[in-house]
Amino acid sequence: MGARRVIGKVLRGTNARRLLYYLYGPGKANEHANPHLVAGFADPAELEPERRPGGAPDLLRLAGLLAQPLAALAGSGYDKPVWHCSVRAAPEDRVLADAEWAQVAARIMHRTGLAPEGDDLGVRWVAVRHAADHIHIVATLGRQDGSRPKVWNDFYRVREACQEAERRFGLRRTAPGDRTAARRATRAESEQAARRGWGEPPRATLRREVYTAAAGAATEQDFFARLRQAGVLVRLRHSVTTPGEVTGYAVGLPQHTARYGGVIWYGGGKLAPDLTLPKLRTRWAIPTGHHPVDGTGLPAPAARAVLRNMVAWAAENSPDEVSFFAQLRERGVLARLRFSERDPGQVTGYSVTLPRHTGPDGAPAWYGGGRLAAGLTLPRLRDRWSRGRSSSAEHPGAFRFTAPERDAIYAHASRQAAAAAEHIRRCAHGDPAAAADAAWAAADTLHVAARALRSRELRCAADAYDRAARAPHGRLPRRSRDGDQLRRAARLIALAGQVTGGVTLTAIALVANLVALATAVAELRQAQQHAAQSAAAHAAARHMHAAMTRARSHPPRPAHASRRSRTSSVADTVRRDFPVPPRPGDSLLAQSGQADQTGPGPRRHRGQGPVPAQRAGPSR
Repeated sequence: MGARRVIGKVLRGTNARRLLYYLYGPGKANEHANPHLVAGFADPAELEPERRPGGAPDLLRLAGLLAQPLAALAGSGYDKPVWHCSVRAAPEDRVLADAEWAQVAARIMHRTGLAPEGDDLGVRWVAVRHAADHIHIVATLGRQDGSRPKVWNDFYRVREACQEAERRFGLRRTAPGDRTAARRATRAESEQAARRGWGEPPRATLRREVYTAAAGAATEQDFFARLRQAGVLVRLRHSVTTPGEVTGYAVGLPQHTARYGGVIWYGGGKLAPDLTLPKLRTRWAIPTGHHPVDGTGLPAPAARAVLRNMVAWAAENSPDEVSFFAQLRERGVLARLRFSERDPGQVTGYSVTLPRHTGPDGAPAWYGGGRLAAGLTLPRLRDRWSRGRSSSAEHPGAFRFTAPERDAIYAHASRQAAAAAEHIRRCAHGDPAAAADAAWAAADTLHVAARALRSRELRCAADAYDRAARAPHGRLPRRSRDGDQLRRAARLIALAGQVTGGVTLTAIALVANLVALATAVAELRQAQQHAAQSAAAHAAARHMHAAMTRARSHPPRPAHASRRSRTSSVADTVRRDFPVPPRPGDSLLAQSGQADQTGPGPRRHRGQGPVPAQRAGPSR
């Protein structure tokens, strides 16, 4: 288990006799010592298996006693009637006596309702101890009165019983379960990943890819397109009553297949509580008066780059002029047409802007297509649509973000992260619920920043932070201005794409403010007495701080020289985190084995075998 607390892990199986043979056997590495019963549905001394002449236990009688109540309950929906719970104490805790473990087992069976105290007709069960620090509870899910027991939320009832044991026996105290943890990989998934040389189980890879795609997307269609672009297979579930309506989705990896060749699929809810399609749609729902991308506070170079990207995308995905302007409206871009002076009904050009993006005079700042790029004037676009295809020179890939434009976006996102951190600190002790949305949205910024900066440390930080972001019990927080600003900042970082040529001071300033944001969330969760979530946020901050520390020996290159006035405040922020003066030309993340690598073909890493390209397979 590897955790510092009393842990109860619940599994379901089909054959109690095989499980008993394993528990009473030597174990996989002869780790089982003196297996014996400490508790059960009857006197453990009477239930204890007799020993054969060679010393092996005769388990047939005990297995038969456990299986008897199941005879009348076999049938459809009852294919896994064996309930198995392993309960382990922390390594630093004292060794519990058999009588104390018996009390723990009895309280677990009482809390779950499988065998309540004073109920002689509960399920049949035994508790086996074959090591100093843990026991195994084996039960068959058939009550002795012939009915089926209820096992709903049994994991949480086990957790409550473990906390009760911590208090009763003076063991390490832990936080109650709050349903914020993501689904863990099964043992089979972990072992398969190890056999194939993957750095992590497919479930973890898919969860990260889905989070990153959701953070960078403004619409449902954009979300699925980003997943497919990352090499993830997507399967949509359609409504039975309303044809064409999508009600859910599942994702898989091309190389993660079952024994007979079919792809193994994971629904969003199997990855994390907040990745179901209805909850993702709540994230993308735009309240009245809001827009997917907001130009408030966005510098002119960044706004121009964002518009160039969005206009180029709309042009590439539109067959004609009408569809082009419809695509712009759908993505939140404001457009106005220019009409001919000779023929008032003829459109001769257009200009675009982002909502709430203004110039020095406070009026909306408009950009004509030709001001964005030569290939985006209306005559050039009409010529492209008339030919039915675009030349390589006019492909949107040619309209990439420049280094100064990307720096401007990172500086904007850095300011939003700093504002959100201050907002969370203000709310932590007065109104924690008001900070919930900003804490949730911070995960988006972390995921897209990790992908854009190609940083292994940031990737680990984003994975660790996910639990801190979620509201307890799967609830979604109420939308807030600070949360929406963080989500828009995440989409801008995703639009800007991955960095090239080394990371600038502006990007490092973004990481510094993300550290402050994670620390503020840790303080918020601590004030709410959500210890597991606070620990997750602290872990994320430590991972990001490791990236900052690494930069002391490999400082980043300075930002673009022409942006000296804009980056002076950024340099001040970074200087507080870097006592050693940075040297030009060095990169924070471009170090051996630390940055995510992308390429068209297979690659190898550290002798573990080929890793699929395009992050389609489990990454390091």
